[in-house]
Amino acid sequence: MRRAGARAALAGVATLVLLALAGAVAPWLAPAGPYAADLTGRLGPPSDAHLFGQDTLGRDVLARVLYGARISLGVGAATVVLSLAAGTLLGCVAGYAGGWVDEGLARVIDVLLAFPGLLLAIALAALRGPSLPNVVLALSVLGWTGYARLARAAVMTLRRREFVEAALALGATPVRIVCRHLLPLAAPMLLVQATFGMAGAIIAEGSLSFLGVGAPPPLPSWGAMIDEGRPFLLVAPHLVLFPGLALAVAVLALQLLGDGLRDVLDVRAEASARGVIPP
Repeated sequence: MRRAGARAALAGVATLVLLALAGAVAPWLAPAGPYAADLTGRLGPPSDAHLFGQDTLGRDVLARVLYGARISLGVGAATVVLSLAAGTLLGCVAGYAGGWVDEGLARVIDVLLAFPGLLLAIALAALRGPSLPNVVLALSVLGWTGYARLARAAVMTLRRREFVEAALALGATPVRIVCRHLLPLAAPMLLVQATFGMAGAIIAEGSLSFLGVGAPPPLPSWGAMIDEGRPFLLVAPHLVLFPGLALAVAVLALQLLGDGLRDVLDVRAEASARGVIPP
């Protein structure tokens, strides 16, 4: 099981690295750039000059797909970083403090989770206007709740263990106990959750851009490219095919990475043995 998980994780990491490198070296792989229009080649099919064809304005689809990797991976990573940091901090504080602090956080999470996540993100993004920072903010508003619940559950259980009592007896502060002893034990679960969270953020960014409240035009977001090519699906399927494949590959790579890490780290078994979560 662990060997299969390692292979899946390596496959996911390799795919993500290739996507990131392709986005980084996009100016060399597609020197035409994502914004150069050529109306004479409008809806041009894949060719030697344009491997992925041309879009409705004659722009190079390959260049737009490659530059789109920067947007999708960047938004996904930024959303995970913000959500993970905020959720872990709040979850650790609530789990260790207990009492009204824990109860208050639990009620806030329940209220936020009562709303459909994507609809709330659409409303927030539409309210603030289409831009990448607004997309990250809208996705992070709900994204932190999963990490908070996970960190809270882990800290609540681990704080009753004997090594915590020993650390308190030796004069360790709550901050030191959480950061030095409790958080590292919860880190594997949070890491696995982060990979799945990034996959969800990439899908959500694509959905927001598809609906016109994500990346503003003419930024080459994969979701926006799919929306632009949708009316021409029968006459120019490459407009939807290539950005759709890129989006699917990125999400699949993150899912493989998350599944692989979960198997390699044996998160549930280790956490159950420590009394963090039930088997």
